[in-house]
Amino acid sequence: MPFAMPCLSSPHLFEFTLLMDEGKLQTDLELTAEIKLYYDVFVPENSTGQAPLLIAVHGYGAHKRYMMREARALAGGRFVIAAVQGPHHHYRPTNDGYRVGFGWLSDHKPEEYVALHHSFLLRVIDKLDGDGLIDRSKIFLYGFSQACALNFRFAFTHPKVLAGVIGVCGGIPGDLDTNEKYKPFDAQTFYLYGNDDEFYTQEKFAEFDEKLRSILPNYASKQFVAKHEISNEMREEIRTFLIEQGERDKR
Repeated sequence: MPFAMPCLSSPHLFEFTLLMDEGKLQTDLELTAEIKLYYDVFVPENSTGQAPLLIAVHGYGAHKRYMMREARALAGGRFVIAAVQGPHHHYRPTNDGYRVGFGWLSDHKPEEYVALHHSFLLRVIDKLDGDGLIDRSKIFLYGFSQACALNFRFAFTHPKVLAGVIGVCGGIPGDLDTNEKYKPFDAQTFYLYGNDDEFYTQEKFAEFDEKLRSILPNYASKQFVAKHEISNEMREEIRTFLIEQGERDKR
């Protein structure tokens, strides 16, 4: 005869609850643990030090190798490139099975991972600067999808660090009007998005575009015939943007 759990009547349930309530419950206690944050660096063969730096930040489910390939295709001969990798690893389905992908945020205490992203970038910049590889006045931040809003948060929190931001197919911070940490950001900003994105409607992109244009003095945007992707046309536009920034620096 299978075992059946008897239902508790109201008096018994009350008694059970009293038993459960005995003692002191403490929640959300914390210990600080150290984790490793991974990144790759590319230094052009002809670099003599003090080169501009392009920091490439992948989207949800991708990895640093992917963004390094993307960044080298755009600026491999002119920029030192740092491709950083998110701290949250998970399995993602692919055409030939499951592979490990990485993400930057979670719904649980996202502010902690925003702060981790900021600290990660600043420490990478300090390391490359200390090694004499980069010109600290020429740092560009390039992000796709999930990294887009994350990078804007960094730019508005540390506006003097960057010479430019490139955001592709992603959102913007939802707290632009309320976050007291944000400061005016006047560096060059380029925002790109597709006309058939699977994750954002065109109305939402138009809203993002209008908001950024209203608060950024050196802002440009462009829509492409593309899905949620970095298309070849986008790559050409980003490459031109980076070349123009280099020429502006020379003047």
